[in-house]
Amino acid sequence: MTQTHPTALIADDEAPMRDQLRARLHEAWPELRIVAEAANGVEAVALAREHAPDIAFLDIRMPGMGGIDAARQIYAQCHIVFATAYDQYAVEAFEHGAIDYLLKPVTLARLDTTVARLRRQLDRAPQDIGAQLARLAQLGEQLAGQNQAAARPAWLRWIQAQSGNSLRMVSTREVLFFQSDDKYTRVQTATAQHLIRKTLKELEEELDPDEFWRIHRSTLVRVDAILEVRRDLRGRQMLRLHGYPDELEVSRNHGALFQQM
Repeated sequence: MTQTHPTALIADDEAPMRDQLRARLHEAWPELRIVAEAANGVEAVALAREHAPDIAFLDIRMPGMGGIDAARQIYAQCHIVFATAYDQYAVEAFEHGAIDYLLKPVTLARLDTTVARLRRQLDRAPQDIGAQLARLAQLGEQLAGQNQAAARPAWLRWIQAQSGNSLRMVSTREVLFFQSDDKYTRVQTATAQHLIRKTLKELEEELDPDEFWRIHRSTLVRVDAILEVRRDLRGRQMLRLHGYPDELEVSRNHGALFQQM
């Protein structure tokens, strides 16, 4: 027999999202009682154990413990519905599985589908969704890695250097250092020197800071081109580079780069 007043838990770190889902559920399923609300996965697990709800609506992304990890601890005792702003989760992990999902912001039409499904399931014991949760966690890690990679800036990899009537493409992996004066910036490789009109400040913003360090107000050097650092008789830090005969001075303002000296 279908329960007259089923109960539910809502977990979302954003209060407006909790309010919206609560209001939508009241429209779509007036008999459903919301017995607890949580702002993170830890609270959700504790409240689920305290109130034993029939259903848990869990946001996937919450600070501390997210919805997936919370579901791993409570899925045997209640039916799980995930809320997510990420279509990738829904498409790849939910469509043919035992877990239902809602895309945020939640629409009443989509919630009606979820409510109909939950009504059919309430008289049954919660399904063993451990394997699907493991797949979902793996998908989340992959998605996080993709998002992180997409957020990385595209660092400058090629320098366009004019040589007479021709244009030379110089890979930043070839560059030993950049050195500027008032009008031009010198691009020094192990075999050649080029002049470009791009300023050192512009280059510093476009180059990978893990690959190129500013050692002087007029010099950027490729880190893995550094052979050694020494102090001269005047106490200045001087760099020797692979494939280049002259030394480069490190200014006092940038001496902290080589603190052990």
